[in-house]
Amino acid sequence: MHGEALVTSRRDLLSLIGAMAGSAAMYHAMTSLGFASESPYKGPIRLDGDPKGASVLVLGAGLAGMTAALELRKAGYKVEILEYNGRAGGRNWTLRGGDSFTELGGFGQTCEFESGLYVNPGPWRIPYHHRALLDYCKRFNVALEPFIQLNHNAFLHASRAFGGAPQRIRSVKADFQGQIAELLAKVAMQSRLDAAVTKEDQELLLQALRSWGALDRDYGYNANLISAEFRGYARDPGGGIGAEGAPGKPVGLSDILRSRLWRYLQSFAHYNFQTTMFQPVGGMDMIGKAFARELGGPIRFNARVTQIKQDDRGVTVNYVDAARPGEQRQASADWCVCTIPLSVLSQLPLDVSAKMKSAIDAVPYAASVKIGLQFKRRFWEEDEAIYGGISYTDLPIRQIAYPNSGFNRTGKGVLLGAYLYNGANAFEFTAMPPAERVARAVEFGAAIHPQYKEEFENGVAVAWHRVPFTLGCSGDWSEEARAAHYDDLCQIDGRIVLAGEHASQLPAWQEGAILSALDAVVRLHERVVRT
Repeated sequence: MHGEALVTSRRDLLSLIGAMAGSAAMYHAMTSLGFASESPYKGPIRLDGDPKGASVLVLGAGLAGMTAALELRKAGYKVEILEYNGRAGGRNWTLRGGDSFTELGGFGQTCEFESGLYVNPGPWRIPYHHRALLDYCKRFNVALEPFIQLNHNAFLHASRAFGGAPQRIRSVKADFQGQIAELLAKVAMQSRLDAAVTKEDQELLLQALRSWGALDRDYGYNANLISAEFRGYARDPGGGIGAEGAPGKPVGLSDILRSRLWRYLQSFAHYNFQTTMFQPVGGMDMIGKAFARELGGPIRFNARVTQIKQDDRGVTVNYVDAARPGEQRQASADWCVCTIPLSVLSQLPLDVSAKMKSAIDAVPYAASVKIGLQFKRRFWEEDEAIYGGISYTDLPIRQIAYPNSGFNRTGKGVLLGAYLYNGANAFEFTAMPPAERVARAVEFGAAIHPQYKEEFENGVAVAWHRVPFTLGCSGDWSEEARAAHYDDLCQIDGRIVLAGEHASQLPAWQEGAILSALDAVVRLHERVVRT
């Protein structure tokens, strides 16, 4: 290797260390690239000025629609919501025992989970920096509890590495980090950094690498009690005679690199998944239910929009009642906030400008599948000491997520047996009948947890492209489409303004839906007051 290949700038070196450590350096790098930013929410909005008795029709009772309705009604508007489903919340949805739903193709499912158990087929976690959503939860008394994104004792699994045996996250993380630290220490000690880093910084760097990488006095990463404090023990320390802990043998760097397990470590460093994360106590739909309670009466359920018309006097929406599908109905208002997913909206007759129509048509929706599985017992806790968190695999199911509540109890348990997001596997599972999705999740999951087949009882599988009210998981903007169409999508078009996660810079997040709605109603109110 040529000497100049080892010379790096101080900034690059420290950025590498920061990224490897999963520290704030990762956040700053992502922010500079436009992938993450602090929520701009600063507190409840104020809509000052007289709306002069204006009325607003809100399409959709998801979080965006209910946010818009609440704020507009508080400002003095007459508000009505038309909602496709027989419940509020939209993708803010929780499935419990007895719940039934039918997806496209006529496949019906009834959840058979035991009382008190549930799965969230849509959003399932709330980052600490989603300030708007957290504020509404506080205002509406929605109790929250921790969502465990990183559990060091959960598994990383590569089907073609380590004989197919899953590896503990703590071991892979510590071994990868330790051996990278050893390599950097060798470079520093060979004075290869003289041109890039001062002598003092090299000494500090070596101290940092020894601490961060669990290196020994000779800056090596080896099987000893130092590394065991990070990666875990082959035999844990105990009490009494012969209770010494025994260190385990680290996995070689080459083995980790070839296994590709290192790619899952970014799941814990990514800004959107850093601790602390939250979930509502009892299911994500506790938020949607709280919004609906605050609203009270203005939601018309089972109202399936078929056409949206506007002129210079107002907006008229045609819809059908799900109980009487042959009977066309109408609702009218001075203005309209439309939160219908673009995957559905693009198929409706709609009076908007060519620019907005092009924007609506420009956004495909991501494919996603979630599968909840009920087991006779919480074997992941009893047998493997996994309490919450997520295991990752290269098998088609991609993730297994463990419940973040009810710890250390006897009885049945439900885990998320698969979470597929975009990619070929998501489309493949979407094409399967629900029963086959569940069966495949059990089959693949047994490679990580051999107890699956004996302990499995029942399951439920939601494939979002087959869910009639969304036809997809979330807006899947490309960089080119966002540059060409995003502003046109968000502009007030005559008397119609769009809102939802698709009209935000936080697609697929509830925070994006809420911030989009707040921005839309502020601009709409300004126009109403002016006119």
